[in-house]
Amino acid sequence: MKYLSTLLKNGFSLIVTASALFYTNAAFAAQRVVFTYGAFQQSLPVDELVTFAKTGETSSSIRYYLDQTRQDPRSIRNALTREFNVTPVTLDRTLNSRIGLYLLDQISYSIRTPSNQANRQALRSSLVLSASKDNKVSLIEVIQNYPTSDVIVEGERILRTYNQLSLIAEDIERIFGMPTSLK
Repeated sequence: MKYLSTLLKNGFSLIVTASALFYTNAAFAAQRVVFTYGAFQQSLPVDELVTFAKTGETSSSIRYYLDQTRQDPRSIRNALTREFNVTPVTLDRTLNSRIGLYLLDQISYSIRTPSNQANRQALRSSLVLSASKDNKVSLIEVIQNYPTSDVIVEGERILRTYNQLSLIAEDIERIFGMPTSLK
């Protein structure tokens, strides 16, 4: 009887912990993206950026940002939405390898936490969470799944960041022999 009681208690704890993790994951998704471009800085709701990425529709704040930074909307949209295929397990293994850690550090210059601390961990979490939904990762998903309420994106480096993400895909293919593809 004591064994059954302990088993039920542990099972209940596991359910509560899993529920908390699920709830916490949704609670800590990015709400705002803060684009910097040189000395210029613009804060945008992530929802507006997602709408722009999916439909091309620009809000007044996105239009203002694009005008001020003289960015080509098509290039930015392309960088935000291009995907590469990868399973979360393979991605996690790669990101925990020496080259993966290096790439996380490099990408963290472009996408980072507001405090500029734990960038590697936040980025790894966001990438793996993005892949866990459909075995695909895009820059817009990485921004959406970033585990802080604000995510800083260096606008000057956004295309470079996409290229770095594609390097991860190539490394996964080379290291693990798993085909990945950019769409």
